[in-house]
Amino acid sequence: MTPGSTSSNSRWVQLLLGIVCMSMLANLQYGWTMFVRPMHDRHGWSIAAIQVAFSIFIVTETWPQFALGWVVDRYGPRLAVAFGGILIGMSWVINSMADTLTLLYVAAAVGGIGVCAVAAATFGNAFKWFPDRRGLAVGLTSAGFGAGAALTVIPIQYMIEADSYEAAFFTFGLLQGGVIFLTAWAMRAPKPGEAPPPRDQLVKAVPDSTPPQMLRSGIFWIVLVMFLFASIGGLMATAQLGPIARDYGIDKLPVSLFGLTLPALTFALSIDRVLNGVTRPFFGFISDHIGRENTLFIAFGLEAVGIWALGTFGHDPVSFVLLTGCVFFAWGEIYTVFAALLTDLFGTRYAATNYGILYCGKGIAALLVPLGSLLAETTGSWHSVFLAAAIMNALTALGALLIVKPMRLARSRAYQAETPSPLVTAVQRA
Repeated sequence: MTPGSTSSNSRWVQLLLGIVCMSMLANLQYGWTMFVRPMHDRHGWSIAAIQVAFSIFIVTETWPQFALGWVVDRYGPRLAVAFGGILIGMSWVINSMADTLTLLYVAAAVGGIGVCAVAAATFGNAFKWFPDRRGLAVGLTSAGFGAGAALTVIPIQYMIEADSYEAAFFTFGLLQGGVIFLTAWAMRAPKPGEAPPPRDQLVKAVPDSTPPQMLRSGIFWIVLVMFLFASIGGLMATAQLGPIARDYGIDKLPVSLFGLTLPALTFALSIDRVLNGVTRPFFGFISDHIGRENTLFIAFGLEAVGIWALGTFGHDPVSFVLLTGCVFFAWGEIYTVFAALLTDLFGTRYAATNYGILYCGKGIAALLVPLGSLLAETTGSWHSVFLAAAIMNALTALGALLIVKPMRLARSRAYQAETPSPLVTAVQRA
């Protein structure tokens, strides 16, 4: 195979395997809200105490990712994905037996590390196989995580109601972990020359940066703060959607849309999962063509408006369903466009490790999820929580366009000016 050529079949197969694995992770985050009330009713644990498990899951899903990313960059995706599949299965099996909050928290940590390992491997593989279509490839991979729960929302909820939440944890835990473990053994990183070069000239001009070099760059810290702000609103919605609907008194009210009639919460969860998946390749594809920063401005401007509107008009069941769909559609691309932007800035060689460092922002944001519940309990409404999240998303949108975009252009041009052209180098050597 000649340098720069690509094995088209191989890379699309690898992308599909990554999507399958990511779809098996989705319920650990997006299906969590269905289990909160049944656990509260069974054991009498407070909602805030149960949501600590969600925060532990997000922290352990995010903070170790730079270390697991280093393993993926060095040894490839296979072992990391197999290891993650085992932990993911164990996590929900432990949840099915948890009769104390301590055991629930242990299960959350086990599941978080498992998701971390699989996500680091699949994202890293997408970065490396598709430097020419990075936004689309990462978006499709991320779509598995965003939409993977859509097919199982109704079966899980049915099993919880017909049998028990413990049975749902046990059955779907074994299913999800088993699929990931088996898929892992077909995954691999590209060989030298097997992936094409980037198409963007500004991206071609940027060298691969090691993690210490990235951490010394000012633009990284700005991107990290934006990522943190954007994470908070979306995590609040995904974790608290069930309690919010119940506090509004609309969770079981029937909603008829698109020829379907379902309880408002079930309808919202189903639509949200689909939109949260569709948005990732959609905005990834858009960002490949109009630029990462422009895409971030559009998406998180929409997110800010959507969150504000949900807090203002969400007491109506139809509005609740439609507005939560808007929120998930705008927020879902966070893990697509930010990931592609970071790799554009700092290169592919250490992509899994570098993105793992940025991804820690999601873990920091998760620490604020229980505070959202406490703030709502203190104030007697969700209004202040929605308002704060909307403001942070608006700041993210403006920061992308007014700060990051000019900094990235200046950085790329400065590097181009410092790097002699091949003709100049040849003349100097002569």
